[in-house]
Amino acid sequence: MKPGVILVFAAVLVLILLAGTVYVVDETQQVVVTQFGRPVGDAVLKPGIKFKIPFIQKAHFFEKRFLEWNGDPNEVPTKDKRFLLVDTYARWRITDPLKFFQRLQNERGGLSRLDDIIDGETRNAVANHVVMEIVRSTNREVERDSDLTADEQTITLERVETGRLDIQAVILAESQKRTSDLGIEILDVRFKRINYNREVQRTVYQRMIAERTRIAQPFRSEGLGESARIRGEKERELKSIESGAFREAEEIKGRADAEATNIYAAAYNRDPEFYQFYKTMEVYPATLGKDAWLVLTTDSDFFRYLKGVGSRR
Repeated sequence: MKPGVILVFAAVLVLILLAGTVYVVDETQQVVVTQFGRPVGDAVLKPGIKFKIPFIQKAHFFEKRFLEWNGDPNEVPTKDKRFLLVDTYARWRITDPLKFFQRLQNERGGLSRLDDIIDGETRNAVANHVVMEIVRSTNREVERDSDLTADEQTITLERVETGRLDIQAVILAESQKRTSDLGIEILDVRFKRINYNREVQRTVYQRMIAERTRIAQPFRSEGLGESARIRGEKERELKSIESGAFREAEEIKGRADAEATNIYAAAYNRDPEFYQFYKTMEVYPATLGKDAWLVLTTDSDFFRYLKGVGSRR
């Protein structure tokens, strides 16, 4: 074998040995070294370059930072026999990586164990309290709604001795007791969301809608009354304007008729005979059509001008 090939083979072998011997611990990590699956020595907590036996020993890395646990929404019965959808979340950390590895192996095992612990304690805590205690955190004063009546303004909420924050504290304390030997610490447990199940939600929403409709009804009635008043005033003003316009139009027509009558009278006084002739001539085309028949006496005023025309012919 050529010397160059031997050198390359040796260099690769050395790199493999170094890669299996040296490992780097980050500031956010802690390490447990195992030999044939069993922990060797104490956990490595300080960052830096560390060494182990290649191929025989293996480094298991765990987070030092806070970790997140998100529970699934569960339907839980309360003390007053109501079902709530409770969604929780928690923050936790690995405080003893060696014990954590021995009991839970990895973060997936830790999350699975937390599912059992926190969900179980949440169910116990919710089942020991009524809905009002679970959804309320304080006994603050109720903000008064100006839309409510005087009787409704005097209604106050029932005081609670244990609120939501106290229940969360109980869940946290009980969960911490069950994780003390697992190498982990639960830092905080919170309710992400609390809601009624679908059937109860429908009833609650209907009651809320009915309540707001009842409060809105006086305003709607007042609005309808105001609308009727405005329409009445509009109709009255419209009738007043129309009657005024009609009266003014009639006055104008009366003055025009009077003026026309005066003109007619002046024309009649100037030449009565011609005026009478002119008016008669206007009546002829309006009275006699193309196929009309008219029977007149010879001494009628209507026939007088026709007779005069015939005699002149």
